[in-house]
Amino acid sequence: MSFPDPVDVLPHRDPFLFVDEITAITPGESAAGRWRLTGDEAFFAGHFPGRPTLPGVLMCEAIAQVGAFAVLTDERYAGKLPLFGGLDKARFRRQVGPGDILDIEVTMTRMSARAGKGEGRATVDGELATSCELMFVIVDRDAS
Repeated sequence: MSFPDPVDVLPHRDPFLFVDEITAITPGESAAGRWRLTGDEAFFAGHFPGRPTLPGVLMCEAIAQVGAFAVLTDERYAGKLPLFGGLDKARFRRQVGPGDILDIEVTMTRMSARAGKGEGRATVDGELATSCELMFVIVDRDAS
């Protein structure tokens, strides 16, 4: 099964698009995706020299982007933009580095016309790397 390219749904662009592919989607309910870390990402040079490590906050951002994909593929939210409203219970369980593939799953636990909540997790080779709860507000995409 083929899914839309993340760049066709998400407003994020390089260097801040952290989802390479969507692997599952139930619009407005859940999504799964993948981020392949090549080692060429700029943050690895400074985090940390000699031991490149994906920053935990960027794993949470990748989870949020997969969640945004689930939200934005729901026709109720066409033309909208989900923005971070909060992050709870973030846990970092495994170091992630160049060459790793981050598999990401997000489930929306509450959705309304103006806000929502979700739970997400990211794994590498089936091993939990990060989990968190997301809160977001939904605004018009065009701020003008």
